[in-house]
Amino acid sequence: MKIFDYQIRNMIPSDFSQIQEICLTVYPHDKPYTFEELDTHHKLFPQGQFVAEHIPTGRVAGVHFTLRLRMADYHPDDAWDVLTAKGTFADHDPIRGFTLYGADIFVDPRDQHQGLAHALTDACRELVQVENLWRMVGGSRLPGYALVADSVSPNEYVADVVSGRRKDPVLSAHLKDGWSVVKPIHGYLQNDPESANWAALIQWINPQCPPPPEFQIR
Repeated sequence: MKIFDYQIRNMIPSDFSQIQEICLTVYPHDKPYTFEELDTHHKLFPQGQFVAEHIPTGRVAGVHFTLRLRMADYHPDDAWDVLTAKGTFADHDPIRGFTLYGADIFVDPRDQHQGLAHALTDACRELVQVENLWRMVGGSRLPGYALVADSVSPNEYVADVVSGRRKDPVLSAHLKDGWSVVKPIHGYLQNDPESANWAALIQWINPQCPPPPEFQIR
């Protein structure tokens, strides 16, 4: 998949050092993915790890990491650490995992506003359809919520963003990109003061695949 001077492709081991550098830039207060973690992601589910490459320079401009989960084994309020087995993706389930979980997506600040996040998400949606999965799920930060948390409940805030009465820097973009909200969740990320540690559980349903028989909407 190509977009302007970029192409979306699967991650390869030679990308690891550049991905670490982008992690340090985008998440300066967090420990970046280690080579061992990235290598594990690649070995467990190579078709689910995407890179946006700047074609003229061959530079990694952004990434989207995914794994397959059987969501009936989890609770909707589970944190990122739980859903990713602390970032190792050891819980990837290629047999019963009918949900593609979007574990992480980030773009180098030098390459933002080029439509790369949208293109990376489209690549994941195509994977959902190719592998005949039911849906894709992710967590959306709410970086506008801390400013109004004293007077607005998380449910009210998310409802306002969904209705268009209020804009959130992240959730509004996800809604525009075709995601729908399942519910607000607390403690999805361990340290997100801008969101008052709240997030929204979001999903995209594959219209070509029915839900798995054992799944129950909670």
